[in-house]
Amino acid sequence: MPQEILVTGGTGFIGSHCCVALMEQGHRVVVVDNLSNSEAEVIDRIAEITGSRPAFYALDVRDTQGMDQVLQGHDISAAIHFAGLKAVGESVAAPLEYFANNVGGTIALCQALSRRGIKRLIFSSSATVYGAPDQVPVAEAAPLRPASPYGHSKAMVEQILADLARSDPQWRIGVLRYFNPAGAHESGLIGESPRGTPNNLVPFLAQVAAGEREFLEIFGNDYPTPDGTGIRDYIHVMDLAEGHGAALAALLADGAGFTVNLGSGQGHSVLDVLHAFEAACGQPIPHRHAPRRPGDVATCYADPAQALAMLGWESRRDLNSICRDAWRWQCRKPIKHSSPWGASD
Repeated sequence: MPQEILVTGGTGFIGSHCCVALMEQGHRVVVVDNLSNSEAEVIDRIAEITGSRPAFYALDVRDTQGMDQVLQGHDISAAIHFAGLKAVGESVAAPLEYFANNVGGTIALCQALSRRGIKRLIFSSSATVYGAPDQVPVAEAAPLRPASPYGHSKAMVEQILADLARSDPQWRIGVLRYFNPAGAHESGLIGESPRGTPNNLVPFLAQVAAGEREFLEIFGNDYPTPDGTGIRDYIHVMDLAEGHGAALAALLADGAGFTVNLGSGQGHSVLDVLHAFEAACGQPIPHRHAPRRPGDVATCYADPAQALAMLGWESRRDLNSICRDAWRWQCRKPIKHSSPWGASD
């Protein structure tokens, strides 16, 4: 049955695609986003894709009065929490900002929800909670060893939510650990629009292919992998969005809480992605090799079996689809950033 769902960070990269997936399932969506790393125009794009406009509030989840007013004005059944800062390197330089935003924001949101008796929540976590894994594929039972303030903030929130659920059995909480989201909606109307130098491989490749950057720098070509470059698990952002839909369905059915990986379960090297993007854009992409970066691991990809078993979800789109859709988005690129810094997923 369609419900009214709160989506924090809903104008960000992953959040906007999740809004589309939820609305295509018939749900009504209420977006709260402080626009620290996104634009209100994204709401227009969501409406163009879905034929319906989500309710939108330019608001920080830490604004107690504002959140109370939003929740009082809607019949919210559950919340999906994307809002947060998300750059690993930036988190090292500004740890207090990350803990205040990511941890403090989640606490404030849970308090606001609790005041209205809303106790179903999906949390946007990250594979960064695992740090350098002992083995691959990485299952949910792997040790949590985050290596950055960003990763620590995600692990801290996971612990807070686990304690909350133990304290009050009415809470139903789903934790989704993403691996490497990439790609864009097939319409080319929404996608990843990083500020400054992209932290992620696919948008960097897109900018090099578009002539916005001179070349791709590949860090490390001497890893113990088939081609010497690092291997990661790239998941199409629409597969990720549909994973949230499956998680929401489980919570709305009053199922127990869960923690699952959302990944493709397949590893692709940097060169694999480079060649797939060259095929997508129809041109060679200039690249150079550079020494390894400290802290990078050779191989990391998900074991997604638990998501299939618990949610009936698995990724459907391949690396070629990721690259084609990312290139289509790069070629349209309608949204420009104007705000100073920060991020919402």
